[in-house]
Amino acid sequence: MPLVYHTSLPTFDRLRQDGQEILSLDHALHQDIRELHIGFLNMMPDAALIATERQFMRLVGNCNQIAQFFVHLFSIPGLPRSVDTQAYIDEYYTTFEQVKETGLDALIITGANISNPNLDQEEFWEPLQKVISWATENVTSVLCSCLSTHALMKHLYQIERQRLQKKRWGVYSHRVTQFEHPMLRSINSRFDVPHSRYNAITRDQLESAGLTVLVAGREGDVHMAVSPDQFRVIYFQGHPEYNYNSLLKEYRREVSLFINGERSDYPPHPENYFSPEAADIADAYHQTIIDCQREGTTPPPFPTAQIDPYIDNTWGDTGKAVFNNWLGLIYQLTNVDRKLPFIEGINSNDPLGLLTEK
Repeated sequence: MPLVYHTSLPTFDRLRQDGQEILSLDHALHQDIRELHIGFLNMMPDAALIATERQFMRLVGNCNQIAQFFVHLFSIPGLPRSVDTQAYIDEYYTTFEQVKETGLDALIITGANISNPNLDQEEFWEPLQKVISWATENVTSVLCSCLSTHALMKHLYQIERQRLQKKRWGVYSHRVTQFEHPMLRSINSRFDVPHSRYNAITRDQLESAGLTVLVAGREGDVHMAVSPDQFRVIYFQGHPEYNYNSLLKEYRREVSLFINGERSDYPPHPENYFSPEAADIADAYHQTIIDCQREGTTPPPFPTAQIDPYIDNTWGDTGKAVFNNWLGLIYQLTNVDRKLPFIEGINSNDPLGLLTEK
């Protein structure tokens, strides 16, 4: 069922233009269909804030459960914002206090840019801890993306993320490790997931805390895991929400940093992402940049339009299926009263009944 256009957030119009089904609030209120209220804590930097809204809201809106989805966006203090972005948040986002007052059925927490070696040195750390503490007690399930996965591991288990030898950047093949888990129902046994990070929580670290790894890469790098109760917290290290061209935009940004002297080395291609044709165009532009620097001339614009037709999305369908399973389980388990996480009779320490079966 569709997203409900219950605020004036411009992203609703953009999603509708892109073909997403969006239900007006008036229409939704005249239908006798269950509502699900999904919180969305957006901690992404200014440049990615709105794109990240669209990406995750699209995944929620593509769910085929018989429910109407109300997405409540909010942010927290301590994140650097421009005047314009803060004005956007003030106008279109709600607040954590309002979210607590009304309750949620589920919560999505995005990643964030950091500027300190330790997460607990970030200005947003204390506000984020308050959200985590409330959500893990009062929300049926919390889904964490990338940096927020690392933050919850530190907050809940005092586990520190590990710095990688080089950035994990590109599209990587993964395999399902727990076929019986309901989050992975009807999922391909092997599928791609984009990654873009310098740090990781390892499989050993996750399992030492009692978490269950559901999806891992060929080299052992974990994409998806769940809390010991199997559902209250879902951990992603990859980015199934990415559009087909998200990594291309990141690559273009890194190239611009090199051209502007803000990066000392020319960026490598995102791994396993460019087709041969896209790689040839990117390499030709690299040579053009070298020539322009030698000659002291202004380089031409990055060849986005030339590369774009040769970029593929090899992860989107699986991402939609995982979100559909997640929201379907929430639909089955959550109380109609948003302030209560489960229907009567559900064991909050084993909501899916998987531990009892074992």
